[in-house]
Amino acid sequence: MSAVKSEIEIVVRSTEIDVNGHVNNAKYLEYLEWGREDWYEQAGFHYDVFLQMGIQTVTVNININYRKECRQGERLFIRTRAERAGNSSYVLQQEIVNEAGARCIDAAVTSVTMDAAARKSTPIPEQLRKLFPHND
Repeated sequence: MSAVKSEIEIVVRSTEIDVNGHVNNAKYLEYLEWGREDWYEQAGFHYDVFLQMGIQTVTVNININYRKECRQGERLFIRTRAERAGNSSYVLQQEIVNEAGARCIDAAVTSVTMDAAARKSTPIPEQLRKLFPHND
């Protein structure tokens, strides 16, 4: 399967603004989550698919860089792509850019595949692993 890349578009709402007049830092985590959900869906991994496979994915680390503030009414684009995969963990690279193309946020999000019944990490299923570039 070719590399899956996702891009969703949002408009910053008034409820996402903090006392400094820009997007609250915690809201960016939510934006990134929306982007990851879209990436999974585009890759054919809706939540039900994971359940049928007997696995779940759990976010275990988010490394985020806040580069440029975003304000109410701005149109933002959340981009997500596969970065690398290990045995049971994998990293999705994400960024948020504004209409002018300026990078506002970039993040590396590490998730682990977990056996849904045993509640322990399990190797990444081959169907998911093949979405990642080979890092030889």
